[in-house]
Amino acid sequence: MSSRDQDVMRPGTPGSDRSSTTKKTRVQNEQIDGQNDDDEKQDRLEPTHGSLPKGGEGESAIPEDRVEDAIENAEDDWEHDPRNPRIWDFWKKWRMVSIVSFYTFVTPLASSMMAPALPKVSEHYHITSETIGAMTLSIFLLTFAIGPLFLAPLSEIYGRTWVLHINNILFLAFNLGCAFSPNVSVLIGMRILCGFFGSAPIACGGGSISDLFSEKDRASAMAVYSLGPLIGPAVGPIAGGFIAETIGFKYIFIVIAATCGVASACGIPFLRETYAPVIRLRIAQRSADPEKAAKAHPHLVHNHGGKLHLIWINLSRPFILLTQSFVCFVLSLYMAFMYGIYYLMFTTFPSLFSDVYGFSPGIAGLCYIGLGLGFLLATFFGASFADKIYHTLSERNNGKGKPEYRIPPLIFGSLFVPIGLFWYGWSAQAKIHWIMPIIGTGIFGFGMMTTYLPIQLYLVDTFTYAASALSAAAVFRSMLGFAFPLFGEQMYAALGNGGGNSLLAGFAIVLGIPFPIWLWFYGERIRARSSLAR
Repeated sequence: MSSRDQDVMRPGTPGSDRSSTTKKTRVQNEQIDGQNDDDEKQDRLEPTHGSLPKGGEGESAIPEDRVEDAIENAEDDWEHDPRNPRIWDFWKKWRMVSIVSFYTFVTPLASSMMAPALPKVSEHYHITSETIGAMTLSIFLLTFAIGPLFLAPLSEIYGRTWVLHINNILFLAFNLGCAFSPNVSVLIGMRILCGFFGSAPIACGGGSISDLFSEKDRASAMAVYSLGPLIGPAVGPIAGGFIAETIGFKYIFIVIAATCGVASACGIPFLRETYAPVIRLRIAQRSADPEKAAKAHPHLVHNHGGKLHLIWINLSRPFILLTQSFVCFVLSLYMAFMYGIYYLMFTTFPSLFSDVYGFSPGIAGLCYIGLGLGFLLATFFGASFADKIYHTLSERNNGKGKPEYRIPPLIFGSLFVPIGLFWYGWSAQAKIHWIMPIIGTGIFGFGMMTTYLPIQLYLVDTFTYAASALSAAAVFRSMLGFAFPLFGEQMYAALGNGGGNSLLAGFAIVLGIPFPIWLWFYGERIRARSSLAR
């Protein structure tokens, strides 16, 4: 290996460790083999993919796996150290989950809260193009997709906590900028910056959940965390419609800024760092002899010192996963497709319910309740259903879990997506009672959330670089969330509500129903052949 290759590689990534010590070589080989169930030391270093770790055991599934982390964990008995977030008490863990979920709720709330006010925004700024009007809403998602690629590696260098705090304060500031924008160009610029800094909870939140919970306990916490990106955009327009109608659309951004202030007031005093390598590095740096501590943890200092390299890895690897893993690409595409439809609904609801049903902006905001109720029902159902199925199938497999055990809820949920779209589109086309299209959106919301959670868990369980897999999915879905609203009005004008939603339902059937079934039967075989899988 050339010196240049050695410089590029990072300790702990596959192929990078060249330790000459007998102990490290032996432990490394045990980790790579990872199949000997009787080897207790290997189980402590890093459980095999399907094992169900106890308490604080097991590496975080979100950052890239590092052989050296496992070695030092074994040497320091970190798995049983009270400072290890994996073994914090129940209430402390869920306090962290609640704060992170609140942060994650606020930013998606801002992405759609102005949706019912789009006609008033267009009138105020003299916008005549439907595409520009929709862009004031959806441009947020463009940088919301890009932000995690930069912010996720920063959370591995400096820790999750302050990345969340600082970006929330910047998000507050730029929302105030939106409120007082003198023209549409400044408004769009402020929305771009809001999207970037508002993406921090998406970049760090999944990592925080994995820092706190082992594989067997993760589904319920991930379901609560996932509510933010889904129910936030559904709740936002409900409040946004009445705010725009009564005191003006500018106060939508002021309310968002105030909510950010509440989140900071809760988060800054009470949120604790959850990323174990950063916690251990801080402990080492606070010790009586920092140089001695650094020698005891050389790879921690190295891994958190190559900042530009870490950012480059996080920028490039999601695209490698999307282009080289068919499984990651199709699951991300399906999630992105549903997310695009979701934001398409945001931009078309105001015209549908005001033109067809004669609703005022405030009442039109209530039409988003159907989506929110669908998400809530799916969360309560999906978390318990997914956990129960995973545990049942794992027990039948001698206590060993597999990523494919996440698939049955995905198959079930994918059936509801086209049903909801057909129901919503044709009831709106027929102009029957307003409750019928809202019920259709609720069915779609139930299907979307029921599929969203198992896709995320499957990506985390399957890929060695799980953070990059989640980033790939996040980039993909936010890009389609940005693009779909730009052609929504034109599509419905050409095909009608029934025809347009039937087209989307057809794509949902093609993407969402056969592939999960195929993955159930052949997923394990594909993982065995992939160098990107665990």
